[in-house]
Amino acid sequence: MRAVSISERSELEAFVILEARLADESDYEGWEALVHHEMHYWVPQGRADYDPATRLSYINDNRPRLRTRIRQLRSGLRHAQTPASPMRRLLSNMEYATEGEGYAVTANFVLYEHAVQANNRLRIWAGRVTYGICRTDAGLRMHRKVVELVNGTDAMPSLAFLI
Repeated sequence: MRAVSISERSELEAFVILEARLADESDYEGWEALVHHEMHYWVPQGRADYDPATRLSYINDNRPRLRTRIRQLRSGLRHAQTPASPMRRLLSNMEYATEGEGYAVTANFVLYEHAVQANNRLRIWAGRVTYGICRTDAGLRMHRKVVELVNGTDAMPSLAFLI
């Protein structure tokens, strides 16, 4: 493992901040453009210390399943997100590491979701997110996103958006 340079850190941080902004703004086309064709998008029940093929997860999407999720969100027929929730997330405590030919970026997050389509309440989601990021001819792309929620062992309301 080699150290991540200052310029790489800046590039990775800008990528993660862009990913968060696109998700917050329900810019599904822009968000999907950041996704690698070998994507794994996972929200485990509790800590991500198990094989998602062996236990239930809140979300465990490969690239085709994620494409379907995004198509549903774009359709306007995903009633749990019609209209789309206004959201804003804060990222902090970012850590950077090399991972094979790419990078791993981890960060704490707090996501504020105004659930206008459900009960018009402000929901607060908090946890730790890990991104697997690779360099392609088209630029940086996300090949893994793992979201560990602080309350991930509790019953959850709908996660019908990009967390």
